[in-house]
Amino acid sequence: QVQLVESGGGLVQAGGSLRLSCAASGSIFSIRTMGWYRQAPGKQRELVAEIPSGGSTNYADSVKGRFTISRDNAKNTVDLQMNSLTPEDTAVYYCNAWASSGLRLVPMDYWGKGTLVTVSS
Repeated sequence: QVQLVESGGGLVQAGGSLRLSCAASGSIFSIRTMGWYRQAPGKQRELVAEIPSGGSTNYADSVKGRFTISRDNAKNTVDLQMNSLTPEDTAVYYCNAWASSGLRLVPMDYWGKGTLVTVSS
């Protein structure tokens, strides 16, 4: 199995910056895609950004130009640099990985428990 652990959430003022990190561990065979999702109060979970292996990054329109996703394949980590934050960015942010474990080999979705980001006005 693959475990994902997020860190870096917290309280930040509007216009500020925050960096989220996610570390994957466990019986990892390969991680095809890593990404970040978020769920704001009263809203459905949405894709924020994703970064496939050897592919182009993909961002939600609402965060383009402000957020940057990066990945370290050697360490099995993915980061999300968030700049120019607004109260609309307030949400629980979840790390996601489409990965296969060494035991099962077939890929499946893995999720972290989430980290809360609160942006004050």
